[in-house]
Amino acid sequence: MTSALEKNLPAAAFPFDNSYVGLPERFFAPQTPTQVAEPWLIKLNEPLAEELGLDVEVLRRDGAAIFSGNLVPEGAAPLAMAYAGHQFGGFSPVLGDGRAILLGELVGRNGKRYDIQLKGAGQTPFSRRGDGRAALGPVLREYIISEAMYALGIPATRALAAVTTGEPVYREEVLPGAVFTRVAASHIRVGTFQFFAARGDDEGVRALADYVIDRHYPALKEAENPYLALFDAICERQAALIARWLHVGFIHGVMNTDNMTVSGETIDFGPCAFMDSYNPGTVFSSIDHHGRYAYANQPAIGQWNLARLGETLLPLIDAEPDSAVEKANVVIRAYGERFQAHWLTGMRAKIGLAGEEDGDLELVQALLTLMQAQGADFTLAFRRLSDLAGDDAVEPAFAASFNEPDACRDWLARWRERLSRDSQTAAGRAIAMRSVNPAFIPRNHRVEQAIEAAVENGDFSLFEALLTVLAKPYENQPGFAAYMEPPKPSERVLQTFCGT
Repeated sequence: MTSALEKNLPAAAFPFDNSYVGLPERFFAPQTPTQVAEPWLIKLNEPLAEELGLDVEVLRRDGAAIFSGNLVPEGAAPLAMAYAGHQFGGFSPVLGDGRAILLGELVGRNGKRYDIQLKGAGQTPFSRRGDGRAALGPVLREYIISEAMYALGIPATRALAAVTTGEPVYREEVLPGAVFTRVAASHIRVGTFQFFAARGDDEGVRALADYVIDRHYPALKEAENPYLALFDAICERQAALIARWLHVGFIHGVMNTDNMTVSGETIDFGPCAFMDSYNPGTVFSSIDHHGRYAYANQPAIGQWNLARLGETLLPLIDAEPDSAVEKANVVIRAYGERFQAHWLTGMRAKIGLAGEEDGDLELVQALLTLMQAQGADFTLAFRRLSDLAGDDAVEPAFAASFNEPDACRDWLARWRERLSRDSQTAAGRAIAMRSVNPAFIPRNHRVEQAIEAAVENGDFSLFEALLTVLAKPYENQPGFAAYMEPPKPSERVLQTFCGT
């Protein structure tokens, strides 16, 4: 029998099982990717490809053509999804995939369904005045950050591949073009619901809600009020997700409603960044002029976005408008308590507490206040605290995290007094703390160095090294110790930019 490889059938690498294309035609626009001149495969995520049940050998051979959009595999159903969204508080009734094309869906080896999407694959009916293309820098950034989030244990879209196109894209300067292949539980957003609600299309909202329940929350089909239960479940996932962002110092940068998934995954790594010195008001995004999406504002923005989702579901929650509003408000008010519970649980773990006491919140807040006042690096301070939990001899290293090393003495005394009532051994506590306090994050200056080397010199060695380090963020990696360090003053990245 002739193999798929011998037949030159790269389509066999993708066992597509498409469902979104079965929704009514107003949900999307069929769209074939635009051909590019000279695609070259930068990176194939082979472990992820294997998890998805893909033929890695075929992808090594034909990945440049497939992941650039030049070769659409058999069984694909390429389309651009329709959605709306609040962007920095202003509502746009039509957004949609302006530079992304969903190739199709497949069911991985774990039995879960995934979208395979090309970003930067050319113009779609939703491109407006855009070129539908992506530059190399943002593609590498998304690859790095999405895989780092995965390794940190935070729900996020994944990176399957990155290719260059051999064609320029024109932004403020001429840049090399690229295409990113994103894998997601789905690409359905709060803004997808808003698209139909803004048109008074209650049947569209219902069809979408039914699809989301079937795909992401099948147990809710048996609920007394499935649509209220759906709203509740999405709020729970987002509360847990955003708490985990804060635990690692992640700042999304564009928390628009079209960038919030209903699956509970982090999506869109444009101007995102990780905080260095702890400051709750930290903003990196060049387009966030008023700090709407600052680090500490993210929980409240999450609630605001979810309230917009609740508004779209009101006709499904209850036919009587006042009753629908009352039921939805119960859910949205509970979000704050849920977020706080998730956040405090995670912060207890970060300072080594297995049990719970009433004063734990104040102890955590006292440390954060001290870190802010003393310019402590968020990631490094918690990692050194993890080491200190198992060995008092490393206290000078923790104290060195602060501008004035003696400033932490009083807090350390309170912390040790609290630990004396905790059930863990010192060694066990240190191991547990290291499992939640990463040694390595995608430091902004390291990400920028990798991007600059690739864009300016065609050198992907820093990109590869960064991926290697970030694949094991909780492990001590002596050979990469320099990657733990905060940036020098001359290396600080003060702004990050949207890929469009």
